[in-house]
Amino acid sequence: MLIVLAVVAVSMLLLTVNIWLRGGEFRSQHIGQSAEMRRRGIHCVQSMDAMERKQSRKRKRVKN
Repeated sequence: MLIVLAVVAVSMLLLTVNIWLRGGEFRSQHIGQSAEMRRRGIHCVQSMDAMERKQSRKRKRVKN
């Protein structure tokens, strides 16, 4: 049990140091804000759903 506690404590210490060295901020974890994901054309689910709904409405208007 002490070994596990020591590993967790060291991990937390290293995470704290990492955050401190980066200026106290995490990088954004949102898919839409990742340059690599944008390059690949991958968006967040909400954005992709909105695009699909918009395209679907356009297709329905064209058919009528």
